[in-house]
Amino acid sequence: MLFRFFIRSGLAAIGFFVLCATPILADAPPYNIKDGKVDIHVYNGYRRYGDSCMRCHGPDGAGSSYAPDLTDSLKRLSEDQVKETIINGRQNLGNGQDKVMPPFGTVPDVVNYLDDIYAYLKARSDGKLPRGRPERYDDN
Repeated sequence: MLFRFFIRSGLAAIGFFVLCATPILADAPPYNIKDGKVDIHVYNGYRRYGDSCMRCHGPDGAGSSYAPDLTDSLKRLSEDQVKETIINGRQNLGNGQDKVMPPFGTVPDVVNYLDDIYAYLKARSDGKLPRGRPERYDDN
């Protein structure tokens, strides 16, 4: 139907050009890293992770005997799934291991920086950010 409109209106060439010239862009990662240094959002994510998540998930999101390795989990979970779990928590009962993640939906230091925490963990998961305290680049 749309193609017939282009033909009848003499816009076939223009329509074809527009459809073919539109680049198909992959989703940009949620983090910015330049020369091994991170932007303010990833840096804030690192700090908030350290304050609220590290006690269970271990340093750098690498997991512990108490909670899973988030750098591995983010390879399988979507951004929405990760954020939903952080906000609402999760219970995984069974196999002799009762694991419960509390909800952080009412914790301002987590909810207000959810995108930053995700950006930090995604950079770690993608192998773009090594373990340890990241160095921040100047945004100016």
